[in-house]
Amino acid sequence: MATEVERKTDIGPPHFEQFLHPLMKENYGKWKYHETLEPGVLAHTGDAGTLYSVRCASPRLASTNFIRTMTGLADKYADGYLRFTSRNNVEFLLADKDNIEPLKKDLADLNIPVGGTNNAISNVVHTQGWVHCHSSATDASGLVKAVMDELTDYFTSEKLPARIRLAVACCLNMCGAVHASDIAILGVHRTPPVIDNASLPNLCEIPTTVASCPNNAIKPTSIEGKTTVTVDEDKCMYCGNCYTVCPAMPLADPLNDGVSIWVGGKISNARSEPMFTKLAIPYLPNNPPRWPEAVDAVKNIVEVYAANAKPFERMGEWIERIGWPKFFDLTGIEFTKYHLDDFRFAGTTYRRSTHNRY
Repeated sequence: MATEVERKTDIGPPHFEQFLHPLMKENYGKWKYHETLEPGVLAHTGDAGTLYSVRCASPRLASTNFIRTMTGLADKYADGYLRFTSRNNVEFLLADKDNIEPLKKDLADLNIPVGGTNNAISNVVHTQGWVHCHSSATDASGLVKAVMDELTDYFTSEKLPARIRLAVACCLNMCGAVHASDIAILGVHRTPPVIDNASLPNLCEIPTTVASCPNNAIKPTSIEGKTTVTVDEDKCMYCGNCYTVCPAMPLADPLNDGVSIWVGGKISNARSEPMFTKLAIPYLPNNPPRWPEAVDAVKNIVEVYAANAKPFERMGEWIERIGWPKFFDLTGIEFTKYHLDDFRFAGTTYRRSTHNRY
């Protein structure tokens, strides 16, 4: 392995090598094989020996107490080495196989499940939601908690045809992997921003507010001698960009905001090209704290997929094989006008034959 180059400045991240487990560093570029010992427990064998990974769930928005608990377990069982995966799982890196069961027991005592590997549902990538985001249409962490409480068995086992990756974004700006996950929950606004004409001239720069709209739906206007803006509702896509630069244009609407369900995305190149998600359910209401409609919809899609897909077939690959009409038939999801793509170039992807069979 190349020797670390001496740093000349303090700009940029530290070199990754200093964070590697010693056994990982010795095996770097010399791995022989990897194997799964049980759901959530992996073994990576190289010339210098075997390194074990124990993967567990995390709440994504983690408290300092949770971080201290995880690092405490890492000190106790993993020589102080752990990592967070790109989907916010916690992985403990163990050189001693005998530490696996005691670590799993301590995690079970904390009600933290072990799993998320191979043909399982991994931890959910999600955005900030009501906890932090100013333009969210739904909560993210609460929704994820409700969904995964119902799907925990698919996290702690590997009984699915292939892996399922879930994502949640609290509005259509999608600060998450909603466009490229097997099942995605996307918060949706359905009403345009409410303009506070009395406050807007004092709070907002008109040119910046007008320029913030990607659809050119905002125009400057004058009301009672004061410069303000107007919104063309037919052009508004409820993205909240205007509210980001102009607090006098709030978008949140408790009665109309909700979530949509999207399916079929993936990043993997295996068996087929990467895919973007497509709309499955255009709207479900926000019903915190447990979001029963959204939870039932996701669980239904998971179970129909589990019962009908071939081994190693991802969600989008299964849908492409059976056809979208069959997908709607099997899941019982209603097909509506909102499923029709009215983008100007969408016609290039339409099925143009009169034979609409599956």
